Amino acid sequence: MKKSRYYPFERNRYFYGKLLTVRDFESEQKYFNDKRRMMNRLLFGSGVITGLQVIAVDDKSVSVEMGAAIDALGREIVVPAPVTLKLSMMDGFTNNEYAKNVYLCIAYDEKGKEPVHSIANSSVRSDEVSEYNRVLESYRLFIREEAPDPSSFPMGDLTEQTIVLYQDANVRVLQVTPKYVNPGQTFLATIRIEKSLQIGKIELQYELATNRAEALEGRTVRFVEPQDAQETEYEFQVALRADGVGSGKALVGVKPGSAVLKAGDKQLDSISKDTATVQIITGPLQEQLMDDFLKQPLETSLDSPSDPCLYLAKIGLLQMGPTYVIERVEQVPFGEYVYNASASYRLAKAEAKRRRDVPEAGDQASASAEPKAAPEAEKAAYEIPVERRTPIAGAADIQTGWVDIPVSPFSKSALSFGKAVKSFVSQEIEHGLGTGSVLIVTSVEERTHDAFSDMLSSGQRSYFGAADVFTGSEFESALPDYQLGVVSYPQKGSFRVGIKVRQIAEARTVRVRWWAYRNGQAQEGDIETSPEIVSISEAAAGTENKAD
Repeated sequence: MKKSRYYPFERNRYFYGKLLTVRDFESEQKYFNDKRRMMNRLLFGSGVITGLQVIAVDDKSVSVEMGAAIDALGREIVVPAPVTLKLSMMDGFTNNEYAKNVYLCIAYDEKGKEPVHSIANSSVRSDEVSEYNRVLESYRLFIREEAPDPSSFPMGDLTEQTIVLYQDANVRVLQVTPKYVNPGQTFLATIRIEKSLQIGKIELQYELATNRAEALEGRTVRFVEPQDAQETEYEFQVALRADGVGSGKALVGVKPGSAVLKAGDKQLDSISKDTATVQIITGPLQEQLMDDFLKQPLETSLDSPSDPCLYLAKIGLLQMGPTYVIERVEQVPFGEYVYNASASYRLAKAEAKRRRDVPEAGDQASASAEPKAAPEAEKAAYEIPVERRTPIAGAADIQTGWVDIPVSPFSKSALSFGKAVKSFVSQEIEHGLGTGSVLIVTSVEERTHDAFSDMLSSGQRSYFGAADVFTGSEFESALPDYQLGVVSYPQKGSFRVGIKVRQIAEARTVRVRWWAYRNGQAQEGDIETSPEIVSISEAAAGTENKAD
């Protein structure tokens, strides 16, 4: 695809008696436009600035709300009023099949406005000639039915490397690895699976092929889509550890001939043999990443397709007889945003305050095994904050800790007795009391940052049991109608925490505090749970456990 670039800027030089032509006036506009757009690209990047939400207004149409964006060429895109469009009437939409994902895109466009009679042209042509008196900086909306190449986004490979393991019209499998790690550091390879809704349940299995990297949980990678799931995107992590020999390159990929990828009963073609390269360096990771950014040539910083677009939404379609219905709409699926400097400053300041108020938030355990030798500040760059466990002083049989559970928005299709609900489950947590029966008590921790709550010392709250007890009062929880549950593994000395919530509007992280208590008479290896302990645990967690 043709790429765009900038040449040295030229501006008009005026002098008395100069004959100004169309070329001179066009050069005047081009000089200021190109300079502004270059600064947009270098200082702000590209993406949605504000608004531009995509909303399904009925089964076949969507509305794009008013908003503003900057494209990859630095051009401003403004949608001054909401616009409603039927998908099947948009450019790029094909009727070959309806069980698929499509992407709603927006691109900069210019249109002529105010046609006027052209006097100069009428002197050389007999027929009447009109020209546009104005150029309207506008936009166009269209559909793309294929997911974009991850490397096509500006600076997409600055901090991580993404390789496409498999791709067809209905399924795409990506592997994302960090660009740099330290010797001996644990890092995560993220496997992302994107699919259409009616393609069938996905099953993926393969053997890891690595060099200078150790798989902490075995070399077999396996994913089976849950039978009751209705998602179009899944993501899981594989924990690895770079060796401690020194600088060099670690390789992460798929062992040839080991991959099996199924969609329903259909076996898909073989997975790509591409291998990701993770650079092992001895210096600070953040400094190396910033150094890469600052030293890249101008041509690389301004590299962009000549006709770029922004992906406003991923729209999942279901086939209903001879036609389709819109099942769900995912906003800005590839994270193309431009963050306002003032908002970024305020968010950073709020995060710094939160870390001061909750010191333990900086001491987070990894979702995977601990690295052999890696600075804590560097380890946090690639490890997932999952949970922290702390013994209670003077009580050898009691442990406490917390776990952060990411909660993401979901559609109303996830119905339970007419209500939109969904469950989110933490990773496995070791309570530190060994094997056997334990009592697990949980609560949801919430913190607000406002002067009134701070004055009353009520900014931090812990909710035990059923949260809907406080609905409608000043003590109502910020989460909409949630329930907590715990599944314990007595033979392993571990457990998981689950939270079920009604439909939420934005992604957030829910912190759940837990306490684990062992009866003094319990013996190691005792896996029978006392009826008294079960009833107490159910009351404390506010859940209803059902035995199989």
